[in-house]
Amino acid sequence: MLAWYLTDLSAARRTEFLLEAGRRLSASLNPHRCARAAAELGADFLADMAIVLLPPTYRRRIEWVRAVSGRFGPEEGVLPAAEAAEVPGLSDALAGLRHGVAGRQDPGGAPGWLLPEGFGPAGHLLVLPMPGNGVPAGAIVLARRAGRPPFDDDDQVMARDLAARAGAAISAASLFREQSAINDILTGDLLPPELPEIEGMRLAGRLRASQQAGAIGGDFYDVYLPDAAPADGIVERPPLVILGDVCGKGAGAAVLAGQVRHSLRTLLLLECRLDRLLELLNRSLIASPSPNSYVTMILAALRTAPDDHVLVDLVVAGHPPPLVLRKDGTVEEVAARGSLLGALKEISLWPATLDLAPGEVCLLYSDGITEAFGGASGREMYGDARLKEALATCAGMPVEALVERLEQLSTEWLGGGLGGGAGGGADDRALLAVRAGAGRTETSW
Repeated sequence: MLAWYLTDLSAARRTEFLLEAGRRLSASLNPHRCARAAAELGADFLADMAIVLLPPTYRRRIEWVRAVSGRFGPEEGVLPAAEAAEVPGLSDALAGLRHGVAGRQDPGGAPGWLLPEGFGPAGHLLVLPMPGNGVPAGAIVLARRAGRPPFDDDDQVMARDLAARAGAAISAASLFREQSAINDILTGDLLPPELPEIEGMRLAGRLRASQQAGAIGGDFYDVYLPDAAPADGIVERPPLVILGDVCGKGAGAAVLAGQVRHSLRTLLLLECRLDRLLELLNRSLIASPSPNSYVTMILAALRTAPDDHVLVDLVVAGHPPPLVLRKDGTVEEVAARGSLLGALKEISLWPATLDLAPGEVCLLYSDGITEAFGGASGREMYGDARLKEALATCAGMPVEALVERLEQLSTEWLGGGLGGGAGGGADDRALLAVRAGAGRTETSW
């Protein structure tokens, strides 16, 4: 018996190329890595040398990546946009002209910078645009040494396919980079601030967003330091600490939290009384066109007192009252209460003043701590009692270690059950602790 097997080598080669191109070009969302992958694919499958050129920058500079078959690693560089015009058809390709002079070119017109050192004369040259998402993503130049076969129709089809795929990958990566940069700018002001050094006391905070895709959420804290020269008629105010929780989660809640923080900063230019600040903020929230603009909050004005004590003037609006850790490990709940902000035109507030001796701590926290569901069953609430017990074990700790320990215990509680974890029903969690005395060198714990 005689059997014949017919194999289409060009189809097998094209299939291998398509699989490899899909794998390499989809492996990164970095434009330069996509350009490197495209150059390497061109050198591996189509030519002896491939160079990918990205669109000119506003300074008329062009970044390029060049790969040579058989050599380890591509080369990279930058050249003036004017030099790109020396390559036949390259200006049209960079401009995205698919029906211009792009395609097979006379290799005799190639400038010296195009080919790597030791490559030898080019026998065949192919210049193609890399189309992007509405704008050109660059161009690719393929070169074969003299004596090699020219680029046939199949080669050109594969080269155009590579250019299209590379252009789409680079365009998508560039768009991702731009969106990431914009996101960093927009969210930068929504992140918790670096806590300042305040004479006579020590501050530490922790913030954990419920949505792990981002570090922002509806819980927030901030510290407002007194102005060097307060406005006329305004008594110089002490440092003000705030901790709050807005309705909702994720980016929408973070935007509202940012608005609240900036509103308070503006109001402090005109008003320093804590109850009046909350009344004005409440009016602003009620007038907001955004739905569900509800906020709970604590304002705490910090004043130094004789014998290294710290006096804390507290106003609470619909928020869990602060806890106090005394030097002997006793935990007290501050008797301060108040109405939720953004719900009623008139709010009621019952302020309190707290006296902290050196080493004692006032803890502000959000209900994401106490209302965290977890434990062995994954359905048990952490609760106020567990938080107080945990805080009692932190007597004598530096304030940074205290908030870190409480945040860790809360995270362990969330992850304790089969249905636990930081996702799902978990809420944002915020902790902010104020300790009387500098406490920087106390490490006895």
